[in-house]
Amino acid sequence: MKLNIKETPLFWPAKLRKGVLFVLDETLIPRKLRYVKVLSAEDAVKVIREMKTRAFGQLLVVLYTFIVEIYSFKGKSSEELLQRVKEVAVLLNNSRPTFPFSEVTSMVVGVAQGALHSGSDMANDIRRFINGYLKGIRWRRIERVMKIARYIKDGDSILTHCNVSGELAMAAYICSQQNKDIHFFVTETRPYLQGSKLTCWELKRMKAKVTLIADNAVGTVMSDSLVNKVIVGSDRSCANHDFANKIGTYQIAVLAKEFGIPFCVLTQPSDKIKKGEDIPIEIRSPKEILLYEGKKTVPGAEEAFYPGFDIVPNKYINKEIPINVR
Repeated sequence: MKLNIKETPLFWPAKLRKGVLFVLDETLIPRKLRYVKVLSAEDAVKVIREMKTRAFGQLLVVLYTFIVEIYSFKGKSSEELLQRVKEVAVLLNNSRPTFPFSEVTSMVVGVAQGALHSGSDMANDIRRFINGYLKGIRWRRIERVMKIARYIKDGDSILTHCNVSGELAMAAYICSQQNKDIHFFVTETRPYLQGSKLTCWELKRMKAKVTLIADNAVGTVMSDSLVNKVIVGSDRSCANHDFANKIGTYQIAVLAKEFGIPFCVLTQPSDKIKKGEDIPIEIRSPKEILLYEGKKTVPGAEEAFYPGFDIVPNKYINKEIPINVR
């Protein structure tokens, strides 16, 4: 059976056109599809910090931003361009502490340094490296979509909390082509409601069966045997297979183990950090849970604590579906 792999807008939520980066503003979905213009590294940092796009989209922003900066540096010397590349890398690395942006920004800096040493065209070398790197990622992501579709069996009812943009929905579409009867239970994923606004939206676009639940309904859904698998994403992986994902993932993993439900994570293998406790956890602004769409959710002046991620120890993982490293 020949399968048609249909992409969702969230699969590749950033596009580069003639030196201008257009980033899908995920905070506006499902009301509208609108792209934000990024014209500099400073614009990119703002987009990342304001969560206009999520984990994979932020990686795209990081890489494409170097090409955006190259366009504005036409006519400058290689030494000046290298200095700017280093400055951009520092800005992007500091935009979100939990994300390992330095793993890719260091490669771009290395390409620039190599070009200066060899006397080659630095701008062209950087563009060629980034475009080649992203082409490889695209194909490896499509490979993983196929693996996810194989992992999902006819009759499965799957709980997801925060998965890798586009991939689960695309796998669901493949499953529908294979006549697999599957169902998704999607957590709201507070405080941004990414589950209800994004995950439900893209699964529905792929004609999947979807039920939205409150984040605190996970235990009940599991105890009532309404789900038989959990699939989540990961924002950072460790050498020992611990991983970090959207806050709330840890308690889902603990509950899945309690009820004997297989827990699957989509990972990006890395040995840069040995174990989960070494991952720096980003503490987001209290305003993000004290306000919703600019309006206060609590009366008076209140304190709030919002870690953006939590750590899931490897003992809770039953299966990993990684991006192949080549």
